[in-house]
Amino acid sequence: MPSFQARLISKILQFQAFCWAKGSIQEQRSRQEKSSRFFKLPADVVVQETVINGVPAEFIQPKKAREGVILYLHGGAYALGSSQVHREFLTRLATACQIKVLAINYRLAPEHPFPAALEDAISAYRGLLKQGFNPAKIVIAGDSAGGGLALATLISLRDGNEALPACAVCLSPWVNLASTREFANNNHDPLLIPKLLGVYARYYVQNAEPKAPLISPIYADLAGLPPLLIHVGTHEILLDDAILLSERARQANVEVVIELWQGMFHVFQIVPYMPETNLSLKHIAEFIWSKMSAARYAQQR
Repeated sequence: MPSFQARLISKILQFQAFCWAKGSIQEQRSRQEKSSRFFKLPADVVVQETVINGVPAEFIQPKKAREGVILYLHGGAYALGSSQVHREFLTRLATACQIKVLAINYRLAPEHPFPAALEDAISAYRGLLKQGFNPAKIVIAGDSAGGGLALATLISLRDGNEALPACAVCLSPWVNLASTREFANNNHDPLLIPKLLGVYARYYVQNAEPKAPLISPIYADLAGLPPLLIHVGTHEILLDDAILLSERARQANVEVVIELWQGMFHVFQIVPYMPETNLSLKHIAEFIWSKMSAARYAQQR
């Protein structure tokens, strides 16, 4: 059963359902940026703006940081979000994992449809390699659209025979932009509905094929990808696709761990002060540490 805090937050989200999508894209972005200013950042985390291989970004580094980096791809249905909007959450992620985070500001739809976001993610990854980061010490992570983008990045790197990161972490990943109208909100998702997903999918896909593997990774050949961790709530309409993604990864002999969080909503980790959030971050940290160690050992053999 979800915690009292989680049930309370879920009720609030249901009361304010889908208000995030009101107004124009510019109004939605502005509202997100303004709301993010109310979150206080911990004093022991340093945030430094940067540009990596042409992509605007920021490094978020905890005081006690292990070797390595998490390349983080924010959510926002490919049209919203930024490193600033996600900054408070990413300071908690960096602290829990004791690893610096590189949060990039990839180009957003509808001004920049596919493959702009993917190109920026790949450029940032290559930028980390140019800076001397060992692939065995790199993690690619993302939430919602960023989770799907993380998988698309891995697939593109694999297809290009480029060095792959140690692992990937996908929080409530959006991996199927081709059949958003087929969803039913049977899980009472307080944040997403099929109509909204259809609108934002069209912003990103535009004239491309929505079932293309680099747009909807659920249709991709996943063989050869590094270990995957998937966290998804049982109260979100992306649940079934997340489960199907994990099944297809296993069929392709990819190591995958999927955790179903009972009663939780879409990307619940964004919300602080919930026991489930802290436990999810703990599990993410443990997964990352173990896979980094395994990847480094494999390199040395």
